[in-house]
Amino acid sequence: MLRALLDKFWDEDLWLPPNTTWEDITPEPDKAVVYSDYRHLLYPIPLALVLIVIRHALEKYWYAPFGKSLGIKNTRSKKAPSNPTLEAAYINCSKIKHKQICALAKQLDLSERQVERWWRLRRSQDKPSTLVKFCENAWRCSFYIFNFSYGFFILSDKEWLWDIDQCYIGYPHQGLTSDVWWYYMISAAFYWSLTLSQFSDVRRKDFWQMFVHHLATIALLSFSWVCNLYRIGTLVLLLHDCAEIFLEAAKASKYANYQKLCDAIFTVFTILWIVTRLGIYPFYIIWSTSIRAPMLLPMFPAYYFFNSLLCLLLVLHLVWTWLILQVAYKAINAGKIEGDIRSSSSDVSDSSHQSNHSTPNRYNSKKST
Repeated sequence: MLRALLDKFWDEDLWLPPNTTWEDITPEPDKAVVYSDYRHLLYPIPLALVLIVIRHALEKYWYAPFGKSLGIKNTRSKKAPSNPTLEAAYINCSKIKHKQICALAKQLDLSERQVERWWRLRRSQDKPSTLVKFCENAWRCSFYIFNFSYGFFILSDKEWLWDIDQCYIGYPHQGLTSDVWWYYMISAAFYWSLTLSQFSDVRRKDFWQMFVHHLATIALLSFSWVCNLYRIGTLVLLLHDCAEIFLEAAKASKYANYQKLCDAIFTVFTILWIVTRLGIYPFYIIWSTSIRAPMLLPMFPAYYFFNSLLCLLLVLHLVWTWLILQVAYKAINAGKIEGDIRSSSSDVSDSSHQSNHSTPNRYNSKKST
């Protein structure tokens, strides 16, 4: 039964171009072309754990000391008094309505004001410190710099970087090189690590958009790898990494209170974001996958699924662009960047300066959207 379902799922008519079989693209030493191996998709998962370990080591021994040298505080907020009943209610749901406040106040023989004050303290207790957020953004910025530099270095001599039609000419019999293999594995591992650590990182307003983004990216990488469509995948990765460098750098500089630097980087980021995500991505990448690809190779069902995931990323880009433009509009009116960039901090965050009095330990924190 299971075998029949797997055979139906991996039907060659669904996943491969006409007149192509899995045997044709199975990697074997006697073949002239090196094909991608679907079994290698397991490698990014343990590699993601390695990246998480590297991240925490860098945060502890490099980013945190550097952040402190910039004057970023890591103080804890005042803890809420012990109250098992209120604690149980808080764990059940960190958001509270006036009706619940009245019920708890009556149950504990407290005033509504006392319950509200306890709730504020308890929520403030869960907020990450500015240093924690700085370390998180410093890590991401460092990785994006590395991955973009490595990607551009290995792709600079690849023909499909300069002529996107080469992504389809000769498909699926396109040879895989070791440098592209590592680029794919490291990139997939990073998005796996983001997916795993997202629930313990600083929780922001676009939590679910980012979660969908990570899953869509992993799905894109996985399916493009299985179908040997890695060439277009490398272009999507390279295009996405370049703007992220400036996004994370702008956030880190804001947490370090370098406002003018933050404003300058944010301006560069906004321009680069619009050019890459709303310009090059839809009018070059998606146009190529949707218009040029059917002209150069016979279509098959899995390709349409792959292209749908690319379009899903475009929808997320539009959502984030709206958030970015809102921040930019407020910045123009206020004369500086206010709040978080691309996403808002959790709703328990009242302002950026209050974050200096929140807990530095992300592992003991519960975040609420």
